[in-house]
Amino acid sequence: MGVAELLVAYLELVVEAASLGPVLDLACGDGHNGVFLAERGVEVSCCDVSPEALERARELAGRRGVTVSLWEVDLERPGINPLREDVYGAILVFRYLHRPLFPCIRKALRPGGLLVYETFTVEQARLGRPRNPDHLLHSGELQQAFADWEIVNSFEGLKETPLRAVAHLVSRKPASV
Repeated sequence: MGVAELLVAYLELVVEAASLGPVLDLACGDGHNGVFLAERGVEVSCCDVSPEALERARELAGRRGVTVSLWEVDLERPGINPLREDVYGAILVFRYLHRPLFPCIRKALRPGGLLVYETFTVEQARLGRPRNPDHLLHSGELQQAFADWEIVNSFEGLKETPLRAVAHLVSRKPASV
């Protein structure tokens, strides 16, 4: 996987938000997005449940000559909030959905912080993987979860190359929460 188009499109806002605190690349996979930001001088923490994915992220960062903080964590362990509160200037989430994390994400971002989130919708099931409804957003669900935040950009529908059904949201946590 390469760097997410949405991150590239909103890079300036993410870098600006990083002045409030580090950027969390949530469920980072092999770390392309976090390393991309680190190459631009941003302090990044990449977290994932997979030690293999984190090792690939470490190797990528090493090849690119940057440092990212790596954090192995099970974000889906019941009954805990795995994210520290009021820490991050921005949080990135791509191709990942665990609904119980929505309130954790809300608390983890500092006031004025930026959320950049893109994942699959229920329409994806007719196009291919993933098909598990637990991992697919319902219509309007992402916007609704952060409805009281400033919406910078949102989209829900089909994207090309490859064909996929996604929703994305770029939103800013209100400064007075």
